[in-house]
Amino acid sequence: SSEVLEAIENVIQGVLQSLAQKKAPVLTVANRTDWRNIEFKDSVGLQMIPASTTKQIRSDCPQSARRFALMLKILSMIYKMVQSNTYATKRDIYYSDTLLFGSQGVVDQIINDISCMLKIPRRSLHVLATTKGFVAGNLSYTEEDGTKVNCTCSATAVTVPSNVQGIKNLTSHAKFILIVEKDATFQRLLDDDFFNKVSPCIMITGRGIPDLNTRLLVRKLWDSFQIPIFSLMDADPHGVEIMCVYKYGSVSMSFEAHHLTVPSVKWLGLLPSDLERLNICKDALIPFTKQDENKLASIQKRPYIDCQPLWKKELEIMAASKLKAEIQVLTSLSSDYLSRVYLPNKLQFGGWL
Repeated sequence: SSEVLEAIENVIQGVLQSLAQKKAPVLTVANRTDWRNIEFKDSVGLQMIPASTTKQIRSDCPQSARRFALMLKILSMIYKMVQSNTYATKRDIYYSDTLLFGSQGVVDQIINDISCMLKIPRRSLHVLATTKGFVAGNLSYTEEDGTKVNCTCSATAVTVPSNVQGIKNLTSHAKFILIVEKDATFQRLLDDDFFNKVSPCIMITGRGIPDLNTRLLVRKLWDSFQIPIFSLMDADPHGVEIMCVYKYGSVSMSFEAHHLTVPSVKWLGLLPSDLERLNICKDALIPFTKQDENKLASIQKRPYIDCQPLWKKELEIMAASKLKAEIQVLTSLSSDYLSRVYLPNKLQFGGWL
């Protein structure tokens, strides 16, 4: 915490020095969304290069003066929280003055900018994200406040903790971890008691694009147990994008790649080649939209696809067919095909990439 306080004090000192010299204060932030600032490393994923291009948030420019003021306001809130050892969610910060901030998105962006500017992970700034992910299966742990959580015995999922950093005493006999893209599929596997039937496993879902806590938990489970991690996604560009976020990280959070990415994630399904192999009826598939075509083309150009020749092939099949499929398409074969046939066969015979 002293490191965080010192980092904030240095920023404020810079502002005061500028004012003393009758100059307009400026905050310098790395360009988080520029692909030119990102390098791909097989062992880490997408990470920000040390000499990345920056943008200036000036106090004397009409376009950025408001953002400058909001950054100082949030820095002061963070400083107080670190000093008093209290925490707030991004939502709490927004609701502390909705008129001032204008929208939740503005708060989210500024907090990420501050984290990147100070080179300090967001959790250390005492700002928690609201969690939307779920975890279930063979896992128990103790939360920071001493609450014991047992995911094994519950027929319902447990919400991913909001302070993943603080959980301890993780125990599990799981043989693998299954990341599920969608809540509906996750609930279906839960109803089918999948994590007990095949072999003990841990299931986790970010319910679409994963939030920070879900990604942190996947990383923590990997660090703790070093067991295989499989992903179950829709056979569409959006599903592939989500899987890549877990495995290689995202451009906007590349400055935190070391805590967030899990390069060992394997693509279990739904593979575009599975659709042909399983004789899925063409009528059950969904035609691509222009957005899908653009998304797929952008994924195919990314640096990490080159080192995944088998993934490349699957993306080519998808691009050629211009058809996509949701995991639910397997119910056209039988209502419990996913948990009774598809996943057990894949896991037994190594049907992942």
